Amino acid sequence: MPPVIRASEIGSYLYCRRAWWYRKQGMESENQSELATGTELHRQHGRKVLAAGLLRTLGVILLLTALTLLIVYLALRII
Repeated sequence: MPPVIRASEIGSYLYCRRAWWYRKQGMESENQSELATGTELHRQHGRKVLAAGLLRTLGVILLLTALTLLIVYLALRII
């Protein structure tokens, strides 16, 4: 049975064939601290993107609530 090839492995190969080959040989990268720093930066960025999306959703909800209240207020004033 042929080995399973994952999408991340294909991405790694396309990005840098030599790094992919080294990993297949079981060799560890020498820049582990830089890799850990990059991983943490990506994690922080992901949290910021999530927070921005939640704030945008909250803003839309508040805007719709304000418009609904304005319509109700104007409707009651006309009646």
